[in-house]
Amino acid sequence: MDVKGVMGSITFDGEWITITKKEVGQQERNYRIRAADVTGTRLKPATRLFHGYVQFVLPGSSPATEERGLVAGGRPPHSDPHSLSIRHSANDAAAMLMAAVEQARS
Repeated sequence: MDVKGVMGSITFDGEWITITKKEVGQQERNYRIRAADVTGTRLKPATRLFHGYVQFVLPGSSPATEERGLVAGGRPPHSDPHSLSIRHSANDAAAMLMAAVEQARS
């Protein structure tokens, strides 16, 4: 299961979540999270004007705060390794991914 995000993507194979991020001028970075280790998920659907995001919460950490302002549009910072911004076209795929992760957690 794949979700194409803004400057990155998320893949889920049923056990492991891999968040791949590529910042401008930087090498691609991969963050792997075991679905059983996730304590919470957050999905903010994108609108036609603003990007949304997918975020995974792990034990011992709090969710990254949403940045305010016209450019950030209420999303966590790009540097947060456990979240990814998504476009409006990826809302359905992101909802399916979150449902699959929630099912794998239980």
